[in-house]
Amino acid sequence: MNSLGKEQLEAALKLLGELIAARGHPHQHFVVCGGSSLLVMGLVTRATTKDVDVLARFENERLEQAKPLPDWLQGAADDVQEQLGLPKNWFNTGPADDSFFRLGFPEGLESRLTPRRYGEFLTISFISRYDQVFFKLYATADQGPGRHFLDLKELSPTQDELIAAARWTRTQDPSEGFKLVLSELLGELGHEDVSSQI
Repeated sequence: MNSLGKEQLEAALKLLGELIAARGHPHQHFVVCGGSSLLVMGLVTRATTKDVDVLARFENERLEQAKPLPDWLQGAADDVQEQLGLPKNWFNTGPADDSFFRLGFPEGLESRLTPRRYGEFLTISFISRYDQVFFKLYATADQGPGRHFLDLKELSPTQDELIAAARWTRTQDPSEGFKLVLSELLGELGHEDVSSQI
């Protein structure tokens, strides 16, 4: 299997939660962004995603660094991968960049999370549509056109959302080169007139 549909995704997370419980480990709470969050929240029409992007660990009502995953948890995720025939690294901390913790997440992100329980020992909080706009805009400007851009277009951000998202991306990369790319991207989205506001 090279990708995960919503049913496979939910089954994988449920099994991961069961393994955490069966092996006597403590409750885990992760914040997830990207395609898996879009699928579970029903925000786009795409049918699959390649992985679960862990953005952070949620502890004591605050976001904490999730990278690296504990060895025992990585082992449980690998066992889920083998049992269900999932893509390698289906559960990963790729987006858990140190810069987000140093420079800041979108303001109020924690208050907009939607938690889902997968058994008694695993909670996954999915980021909101509003925050997806921020991360998808940043990813598109940083990595170029592709799936992120398609997701961003389908999220149909308003002008105000794009301005807020663009201003946040500039806190992550204040360089003039990034600003130029960002301005061009806003133009492709039909909002070239907001470039002066970022």
